[in-house]
Amino acid sequence: MTYAKGLGVHAPSEVVYHLGGTADRFTALVGIDDFSTNQGGTGATKASVRGDGKVLFTSGKLTGAGGPVQVDLDVRGVKLLHLVVEDANANTALDHTSWALARVTVR
Repeated sequence: MTYAKGLGVHAPSEVVYHLGGTADRFTALVGIDDFSTNQGGTGATKASVRGDGKVLFTSGKLTGAGGPVQVDLDVRGVKLLHLVVEDANANTALDHTSWALARVTVR
């Protein structure tokens, strides 16, 4: 599925994709979206990717000023891929986060 502006979520969120163990790689850019950044600098989130319950990636603190972070993961054998976004500063204002250019490569 393609999302023209990326998959946008508010913190906290968790999106789960069933890969069924048939994918090779997951790639994306994850960060605070442009709209939230333009509204103010208070947004801060932390993104993580889990495969079948195992943490595969953690972004650290994401802010509009810091820009997006590249995600490039080996997901061979992963049945369920979890994209998780959490608040990183106890202020849920302007915490809209995008998984931009997200792609799963299948064998």
